[in-house]
Amino acid sequence: MAHIIVTGNEKGGTGKSTTAMHLATALARQGFRVGALDLDLRQRSFGRYVENRLAYVSAQGVTLPVPRYMPLPAFDPATLGTGERVEDRQLAAALDVLTPESDFIVIDCPGSHTALSSMAHALADTLVTPLNDSFVDFDLLARIDPASGAVLGPSIYAEMVWQARQGRARAGMQPIDWVVLRNRLGTQAMHNKRRVGAAMDDLARRIGFRVVPGLGERVIYRELFPSGLTLMDMSDIGNAPMAMSHVAARQELRALLAALNLPGVGASGRDASGRDAKQAAGRSKPVPHRLNA
Repeated sequence: MAHIIVTGNEKGGTGKSTTAMHLATALARQGFRVGALDLDLRQRSFGRYVENRLAYVSAQGVTLPVPRYMPLPAFDPATLGTGERVEDRQLAAALDVLTPESDFIVIDCPGSHTALSSMAHALADTLVTPLNDSFVDFDLLARIDPASGAVLGPSIYAEMVWQARQGRARAGMQPIDWVVLRNRLGTQAMHNKRRVGAAMDDLARRIGFRVVPGLGERVIYRELFPSGLTLMDMSDIGNAPMAMSHVAARQELRALLAALNLPGVGASGRDASGRDAKQAAGRSKPVPHRLNA
């Protein structure tokens, strides 16, 4: 069964689509079969990223690994069963196509609460939540006492993830491995950075997620979008030598991929025995695409 990776939270501008594209491409570069779904039906940043990559490959005549992006299929509402939502049918149909031919499926969610986003969170084997390193974004996860900085309790998004976990448990599915990325970390040991870190560690112990460093604030991430490229592609396209900041950014991505502990994924795409990583990948028990309420 395909391992489903979901990038999600309920706030825009945190790097979800950039993270999704770099993860999907990094996995494809290791030889895995990668499917891609974009549930932000309005902006489609992840989908546009993959489309830009396909256009670049075609125009430049180069060979680069490309995730298989699949737009959500349309359905006539008249064909839906009693109580069935069109979103249920769309997501299930897309996964039915991608799952048999994918080792990993990367799903990017919108920065808002939608039916599609809720379903994707319940299907996530690995949930990646990028957050800008500030209390503005941290408020999405928990309420903070303004005087002491103590965590008072989970907030709206954390409650939604908890509901997704409960739904998986009722369906007999494996627990979600929830990873929170601290994006745009400053290079200085600033007071606010330490306070956010302390609050994040406290909340991680209380509600069960892992905290890992994410992506820095780098112009290169935005510059690569029109061509659909990622930092992992730079050595393959014949550009000028990478600057030191680009090398550091590529190392960030490698560290992120390692920290996710995805099944069978290593630095070279092969495990210690030399077998191909996708053959060596541990497979959890089959995950149904439809969850019972």
